[in-house]
Amino acid sequence: MTDPVIELENVRKVYDSGSTRVEALKGVNLRVRRGEFLMVVGPSGSGKSTLLHIMGALDTPTSGRVRIAGREISRLSDRELARIRSRYVGFVFQEFNLIETLTALENVMFPMTLAGREDEELAKRLLLKVGLSEEHFDKFPNQLSGGERQRVAIARALANDPEVILADEPTGQLDTRNSRRIIKVFRRLSDEGKTVVVVTHDLSLIEWADRVIVLRDGQIVEEGSPEEVSP
Repeated sequence: MTDPVIELENVRKVYDSGSTRVEALKGVNLRVRRGEFLMVVGPSGSGKSTLLHIMGALDTPTSGRVRIAGREISRLSDRELARIRSRYVGFVFQEFNLIETLTALENVMFPMTLAGREDEELAKRLLLKVGLSEEHFDKFPNQLSGGERQRVAIARALANDPEVILADEPTGQLDTRNSRRIIKVFRRLSDEGKTVVVVTHDLSLIEWADRVIVLRDGQIVEEGSPEEVSP
């Protein structure tokens, strides 16, 4: 079996705000293998986004262990967590989170700039890789369709060649046609060796995954191939 690139052991996450206490994750155990395409499904409020944020070192667990590429991250400093995210993880969000004052090409180059290595030719190749035509490279986000903006967001997530791509409802603002186009991009990235984890509410997309986990009330209640699970 392929070594896991992400491991969670008995992970709990509690949000405590005054008189309100929410246990978002309740003892989650999960291993994500290198090159796997994993989808996480479940109702709203089940803890899907919290799980994804902890898997990508955007958040830390209240208790339990989290390892990325074999490194325990649960007690790292903010600076060390930022280094882990920059090196190992690329994020894609439902809202695209593109910088509106930058062109598509400049958006992809932005994380390269932060890492101190600009490569315009690589940025162009990434945009072509995710299916954005060259005529759109110099357009601003507000000049692109939703599907085109999400392609830019995926290319940007690939800019620093991360091992893992984490996507939180990446098709949430797209129509059915564009949703399938985008999920095919993730499938191809996984086939090429990237580890891909997608949170989605769209059950019609799970057929593209290698494995599906169903989350309810902060716990994994079912997992298996798309044919085996019943979300």
